[in-house]
Amino acid sequence: MKYVVTGAAGFIGSHLAEALVAAGHDVTGVDSFTDYYDPALKEENARGLDVVRADLAEDPLEDLLDDADGIFHLAGQPGVRASFGAGFTDYLSRNLLASQRLFEAAAPLGRRVVFASSSSVYGDAERYPTPEDTELHPISPYGITKVACEHLVRAYTQRDRLDAVVLRYFTVYGPRQRPDMAFSRLVRALADASAFELYGDGTISRGFTYVDDVVAATVAAMERGKAGAVYNVGGGSEATMNEAIGVLERVAGRRLEVIRRAPVAGDPRRTAADTASARTALHWRSHVDLESGLRAQWEWATSRVAAR
Repeated sequence: MKYVVTGAAGFIGSHLAEALVAAGHDVTGVDSFTDYYDPALKEENARGLDVVRADLAEDPLEDLLDDADGIFHLAGQPGVRASFGAGFTDYLSRNLLASQRLFEAAAPLGRRVVFASSSSVYGDAERYPTPEDTELHPISPYGITKVACEHLVRAYTQRDRLDAVVLRYFTVYGPRQRPDMAFSRLVRALADASAFELYGDGTISRGFTYVDDVVAATVAAMERGKAGAVYNVGGGSEATMNEAIGVLERVAGRRLEVIRRAPVAGDPRRTAADTASARTALHWRSHVDLESGLRAQWEWATSRVAAR
């Protein structure tokens, strides 16, 4: 098959593109190499992949999509905290406008689009584990743009019969995780014997999901997902930040100095995915437990340091 992967130089996108190539598919990556974090890290992620530099919000898309059998749309502006304030314009452009233009271009082609949404659409959910039919109450501008993108999927599905599947990822971690994310900062602090800044009292909990499990669900959505459906993609490992710190200290064999800061706006108290729909429709379930996943992330990070 010929697939297009947007955001192919990013954390999840690069893992997905590599998995598709390893399975024998022809993959064209698309990425604009934004400076939300060091573009050199994205260059490293994209090494060995065929990645076209293009801005989905501005550049022509027809030639990129024309001969694709399917499109994985993972590109977007990430980050909850940075979405407040003046930076919101980037979220409008890189999430909302970019997605609208991609759906507009893909709909007439009749190609399936798998769209990467986020657990941020739930905000502080009304029930846990959270099923897909829970009312959406995002508490960050980032989450609001993801909800808006999901509404765009529905609009194009109804008007143009866009064949699309929406996946709501829950706190993905593993090798190549973005440097601003908590586990990356934790690993860096342990490796450097430096302090880690923890926002809140550490009782915030997340449904942590290892990147290989996310890739498997994303491929399954392309192959077996129902058109127009929404599926949660969440790991079997829910833990508080205090518990995660303990696991990583055990993996690293080191103690972490923790500096506690005030909680920040936009962070839900808890996320936990009800994945019954994905288990039934996609024949998917998570396999990597938190300790195994953190060990893989720790070993990857420390091997990079040793290689320098």
